[in-house]
Amino acid sequence: MSAQPNPEQRVSQPTKNNNNLIAKIALFFARIAERWLPDAFVFAVILTLITFVGGVLITDSSPYDMVLHWGDGFWGLLTFTAQIITTFIMSYALALTKPVSRMLEKIASYCKTPTTAIIIVTFTALLASLFSWAFGLVVAGIMAKLVGRKVQDVDYRVLVAAGYSGFVIWEGGLSSSPALFVATQDHNFQDMVGLIPTSDTLLSLLNIVAVCVIFFTLPFVMMLIHPKKKSERFIIDQKLLEEETLEEESKIQAGNAPNDKLDKSRLIVTLGGILGLFYLGNHFYFNGFSLDLNTVNLIFLTFALLLYGNVRELAIGLKKASGSVGQFALQYPFYAGIMGMMTTSGLAVWLSNFFASISTDKTLPLFTFLASGLLNMFVPSGGGQWAIQAPIFLPTAMEMGVDPAKVVLAVAWGDAWTNMVQPFWAVPLLAIAGLKIRDIMGFTMITLIYTGIILMSIFLIFG
Repeated sequence: MSAQPNPEQRVSQPTKNNNNLIAKIALFFARIAERWLPDAFVFAVILTLITFVGGVLITDSSPYDMVLHWGDGFWGLLTFTAQIITTFIMSYALALTKPVSRMLEKIASYCKTPTTAIIIVTFTALLASLFSWAFGLVVAGIMAKLVGRKVQDVDYRVLVAAGYSGFVIWEGGLSSSPALFVATQDHNFQDMVGLIPTSDTLLSLLNIVAVCVIFFTLPFVMMLIHPKKKSERFIIDQKLLEEETLEEESKIQAGNAPNDKLDKSRLIVTLGGILGLFYLGNHFYFNGFSLDLNTVNLIFLTFALLLYGNVRELAIGLKKASGSVGQFALQYPFYAGIMGMMTTSGLAVWLSNFFASISTDKTLPLFTFLASGLLNMFVPSGGGQWAIQAPIFLPTAMEMGVDPAKVVLAVAWGDAWTNMVQPFWAVPLLAIAGLKIRDIMGFTMITLIYTGIILMSIFLIFG
């Protein structure tokens, strides 16, 4: 097992600053984050306290009630947490297969300078996130490590932040929770708005413009925030990013006993993969392009089985992938408690009602987006936010004559937007890259500001 990167390995001698304005602003936020931003778990505890106080002051809930709401909701994300852990492990294991690893190595080989490194890592993360949020996070972390080994003078913080910034696009892609939800037969709000096909949401002009503008401009924004002077950069020791390949570890465990031969047989994993393909084919044939976390996890597992050479390599890949999931089990119950307080006390409804009350038919998508972004800080789950906001904003949209598909997209993009300053989803990427949230959030603050300007403008124009 390789050592984790050490955030203290930084050259910090003062030097003349010739950075551009964006880089100066990014470094300003980075210094604040490094000094004041706590660990991701402490951040969750602070949000818990803020929600507790807000519920007492704004709603009719007493402190005693808020404690009960917190406790009742504490295990509310248990199934979701298990699904997320499985998604992380399966997608990470898939990324470690020889074909995917070689593809990522090939992409990383084009990184020769810090500039090309930042651009390529951001583009790769954006593309992967359009297919799946989980795959995007895993690919971003692995690419950051691969490129960090190849480009010795790149700021590793910015490199990882660039990868995480690609995650901002996921709700405009194939795994968008609200968009897939309303396109599914018998969804909770079908009597109100009917089925809303993905052609009206993900393939709408609004979403295509948002995806294209962010996809083709964000990598160059991230490039601009890279410090010019080496003395201002977080230079990582490449040896800390080295790790044995699955082939090397598999050879160490090789043997010639009958059971070893079975473990090294490709037939076993191939049969499992074929079984998964058959089930997925049947699922999509009868249900259309319907995705949920369980289906996504089966897709990852199926392709991992097909791409691993044998059971032994698969076991090693799963072991590597599962080595950093402890933070999920620690943090997510606290976010479930926050969700319990927000929903049961009525605080989330109060917040959504406030934004709905100040909206017009032209500004409803914009205020829905802003409400979603703020709510995401406390309920960082696309599905959870949709369950809270849809009963408020969908009827409002129908009354105002606003296309409900725009509300769906506003909730989705708002959820993705403030993930740039919410550690909930950064946990898996940071576990791979070996950094802490304080190391990257100063830089992702630039992503928040930039994409916020773009998305607010788009929702105003298309509203």
